[in-house]
Amino acid sequence: MSEALLETRGLHVHFAARHGAVARAVDGVDLSIRRGEVLALVGESGCGKTTLARTLLGLERPAEGEVRFEGEPLRYGARFLRDYRSKVQIVFQDPTGALNPRQTVYEVVAEGLRVQGQSDDEEESLISQALSRAGLRPPERFFHLYPYELSGGQRQRVVIAGAMVLGPSLLVADEPVSSLDASVRGEILSLMLRLVREEGVTILVVTHDLGLAWNIADRIAVMYLGRIVEEGTTEELLSEARHPYTRALLSVVPEHEEMEQQILVGEAPDPTRIPPGCRFHPRCPLVASQEAERLGILERCNGEDVVLREVAPRQFAACHALPG
Repeated sequence: MSEALLETRGLHVHFAARHGAVARAVDGVDLSIRRGEVLALVGESGCGKTTLARTLLGLERPAEGEVRFEGEPLRYGARFLRDYRSKVQIVFQDPTGALNPRQTVYEVVAEGLRVQGQSDDEEESLISQALSRAGLRPPERFFHLYPYELSGGQRQRVVIAGAMVLGPSLLVADEPVSSLDASVRGEILSLMLRLVREEGVTILVVTHDLGLAWNIADRIAVMYLGRIVEEGTTEELLSEARHPYTRALLSVVPEHEEMEQQILVGEAPDPTRIPPGCRFHPRCPLVASQEAERLGILERCNGEDVVLREVAPRQFAACHALPG
């Protein structure tokens, strides 16, 4: 098993809300990202996955717990964060919004090198290599183009080149293909997998789409209301999801047509008012169908917190209905 490149321990991230309330956006997350893997962080909008990703990038500071990179705690001084961000880069959801329309492709990709104080003598060579690795060949043809002169897929390749030019160990890809046409999504996913295989990059993909995770990830972590509720290898999790929330997400994936569709009732709860007991119980199909009552766990669902635990080899879930 590969060693952890980045991990969190007891991570909590809070935000002040109206009337003195506190939004617990990330509420006790232990997560490990291993070298050379693709880990998908999956969940509905508002579940805390983007806040978790921003915290891993050093853009948010935890209220409790810590982020560790290569075995060392993340430090928040400007000099340390600059060094850290040369090793951990983000690929944004919307390439159009991520690119400065007044900068050429060359200037966009050069920006990270200049922030890090890289030698001017190496700049053009490094930019050419980054654009080539991102599938923009010959790279010199793109140097003087502006974002509006590129297709959506080409713009996302420029974003990836800008992230890769510093030779990072980890890419955090936030919904990396959601704004692209279906015809180019496969190309961008293939590019990302090639970076893992040929460049040794580790990738965290943040997405609401279990179907995307199915196609790219080695492991999947499912997040709900600030917590990881299920985690496992892609093959095992998608062939036998254990948590009712995961099963509901999976039931609407087209590749899983044999599974009966489960429609979750209501929206995810407000993170300033997290329900007691299992935080999923107000929307849980086991509770709604009275299956939890039949199993004799309804009282625990309503009042007893549940933690992530191993429920099968290499598969972890947080549900009172599961053994372990």
